[in-house]
Amino acid sequence: MSMMDHEEGVRSGAAGSRPLRIGDVAPNFRARTTQGEISLDQYRGRWVVFFSHPADFTPVCTSEFVGLAKALPRFEAMDCALLGLSVDSLYAHLAWLRAIRELFGVEVRFPVIEDPSMAIGRAYGMIDEQAVDSSSVRATYFIDPMGVIQGVTWYPMTVGRSIEEMVRMLSALQRTADGSVLTPAEWQPGDDVLVPPGEAARAALDPDAPANWFHQTRADR
Repeated sequence: MSMMDHEEGVRSGAAGSRPLRIGDVAPNFRARTTQGEISLDQYRGRWVVFFSHPADFTPVCTSEFVGLAKALPRFEAMDCALLGLSVDSLYAHLAWLRAIRELFGVEVRFPVIEDPSMAIGRAYGMIDEQAVDSSSVRATYFIDPMGVIQGVTWYPMTVGRSIEEMVRMLSALQRTADGSVLTPAEWQPGDDVLVPPGEAARAALDPDAPANWFHQTRADR
């Protein structure tokens, strides 16, 4: 695949160099990965957690990859694909994943995308147009089955992401996707959920409305 193909694949739907926001359509791309060539749109119909890291063989990102590789069955059980991204080459990715397997006994079975031109990083607003390296690439995008971004997290290079929070975020986004409920702070699957604002506001007009009309919970069903 030529670099022209690579860059054209991310241009459609891109939002310039600004970071993408919740509600934006995730820019499509086609690229080489450790699992063969893929395009983002081939995952339509499934949730996708698309996460980036600044470089291979870095300590924080290695810890994240070990954690995500171990958690992959949990994401797959929620019909969610994991996609990693780095500006390093495919060959560097393969060497890094081999080192992870040999050192930690963990097989990384999700695709890791190469982005040597930083075209994908720029299309997603992870990297400024004037950036000469990938030091700002530390983002995670939660993409729904229609290809729309429903959640975004950013971490500094010095702090590893919480795998448990990634799982919790995905669970909460899936639970609230139909708009019937909200999830409170620290929510976990099976916990009580919150009544949406519209229902709560209507209840407030009732003379017998409870004092906590604006924060009503109910058992999840």
